[in-house]
Amino acid sequence: MSEQAFDIIIIGAGPGGYTMAIRCAQLGMSVACVEKDAGLGGTCTNVGCIPSKALLHSSELYHEATHGFAQHGIKVGKIEVDLPAMMAQKQSVVSSSNKGIEFLFKKNKVTWLKGEGSLLGGGKVTVKGESAGTYSAKHIVIATGSEVMPLKGIEIDEKQVVSSTGALKLGAVPKTMVVIGGGVIGLELGSVWNRLGAEVTVVEFLDRILPTNDGEVSKQMQRVLAKQGMKFKLGTKVTSAKAAGKGGVTLTMEPAAGGPAEEVKADIVLVSIGRRPYTAGLGLEAAGVQLDERGRVKVDGHFQTTAKGVYAIGDAIQGAMLAHKAEEEGVVLAEMLAGQKPHINYDAIPGVVYTWPEVASVGKTEEELKAAGIAYKAGKFPFTANARARAMTMTDGFVKILEDEKTKKVLGAHIIGPDAGHLIQELVMALEFGASAEDIYRTVHAHPALTEAVKEAALAVDGRTINI
Repeated sequence: MSEQAFDIIIIGAGPGGYTMAIRCAQLGMSVACVEKDAGLGGTCTNVGCIPSKALLHSSELYHEATHGFAQHGIKVGKIEVDLPAMMAQKQSVVSSSNKGIEFLFKKNKVTWLKGEGSLLGGGKVTVKGESAGTYSAKHIVIATGSEVMPLKGIEIDEKQVVSSTGALKLGAVPKTMVVIGGGVIGLELGSVWNRLGAEVTVVEFLDRILPTNDGEVSKQMQRVLAKQGMKFKLGTKVTSAKAAGKGGVTLTMEPAAGGPAEEVKADIVLVSIGRRPYTAGLGLEAAGVQLDERGRVKVDGHFQTTAKGVYAIGDAIQGAMLAHKAEEEGVVLAEMLAGQKPHINYDAIPGVVYTWPEVASVGKTEEELKAAGIAYKAGKFPFTANARARAMTMTDGFVKILEDEKTKKVLGAHIIGPDAGHLIQELVMALEFGASAEDIYRTVHAHPALTEAVKEAALAVDGRTINI
């Protein structure tokens, strides 16, 4: 057993933890990062954002080859899915990302404490595993991320009843798949297997998919995905799922508002009803770190927990469970601890659904503005009227911009369309700098480009679109 002192010890090497570790090192602090997984990067790199995007891209290429090439005058022979090769490509992306973070740790002289960390109180952390020992630090940061939210009455075996982790490792394309949960993860992974040939049905407890998105976006996206072959059962709750080997899985479901139950069979069931903070085994209670009613670590405006010298960021605390939110919090906290005065604007954090077309949003929805009694103007422009989208034969969706009627500041923006995740960034910048719709449309946009749809939506706010 050894004991070593650092300026900062961060528990968790996901996006928030590893980014903060690097920033702290850049600011001249001695840093250790505790990680129990074999590869750095946390859920995002190993069983989340990165592998899912690899499969999404691969499945998009397959779908385009089988359904889209002919329209562009490209003839191809028989096309088959080589799932082992596709999974190998996914894993190579993950491994490359793992090695990249490990290189950055070495470059910035961040110590990787390999094992499972927990708090001892008094500025000490104990590690079980390869780097077993007790370590001390002036500041300790909880960056342990989140884990899959379980569903009562359903046991996840990662074979037939899977979480997002198991859905990224299926050995064959199922004939039928039921996705429980119509949020981001369910739609993304459902899209992967739908494109590869599975008959996918999404079961959602609420009356619409993507329930936190703008209502118009949710409705339009359901129509788009239905056109791609996905089926939906909304306002429905699943009460049990029983796996029966080669017989597949039998689900029992009933209307959320009450009513007769029905049974549905599927080869694979994906449980994706959300995630919850990962705080088990961290010794939080003994160290004086309190949780809120939703199991999140309580922090103040400076990420300080109820225990002196202990901080928390990312999925472990309140707010959107997004990798880039965690990264930004890590950087902000590092700079705060170094005596700087950084800031983070939670109203300007984008969210992206990496289906195709993509869904991207930032700021307020129309529903939120109406509930708050804020007078606003909306401008919308469809991709059917965008020349570049037509050339790409990717015309589903629209750009919508919401502007405060009094202050003229952009309050929210919502996009369904090709590369929406890239297009949203201009609007994130607009929110960050308090721009108006006029600021956006007075900025010259290249032609022909998808970004012109953003300009036209801004023009629509003032009722002066050019191309519709």
